[in-house]
Amino acid sequence: MFSQTVEYAMRAVVCLATHEQRVMGAVEISETTDIPQSYLIKVLQQLTRVGIITSKRGKGGGYSLAKPSNKISLLDIISAVDPIKRIKTCPLNLPSHCKSLCPLHSKLDSSFAQLEKSLGDAYVSEMIDRPKNKKSHSK
Repeated sequence: MFSQTVEYAMRAVVCLATHEQRVMGAVEISETTDIPQSYLIKVLQQLTRVGIITSKRGKGGGYSLAKPSNKISLLDIISAVDPIKRIKTCPLNLPSHCKSLCPLHSKLDSSFAQLEKSLGDAYVSEMIDRPKNKKSHSK
């Protein structure tokens, strides 16, 4: 459903969120996420440009989240690299559909709107495997 770029962006952000307390280099992110390094660099640049991640050059440099993982929605990531394309005009080009979407495209666009809402309500923090509190498992 999502492009390879979106998948890679999500992997990279979740990787950084998993290691939220430190800066990670592109090579380490690439190896950890199985993303080709040249492709990863382009994705990281897009994510940096919109303020999802920050980059630091030089010794000890690398990438980290620009804000907490519970403040970054999946929609933020998707919108940064390959936004969901909403339907604004009827692709059928029928004269009777020039003022509004036909029923089919109206339903499709409504589905896209619901998808955007769901993704906007899903945060990176929900995607991270966090260790469970040992006390909650003991009886």
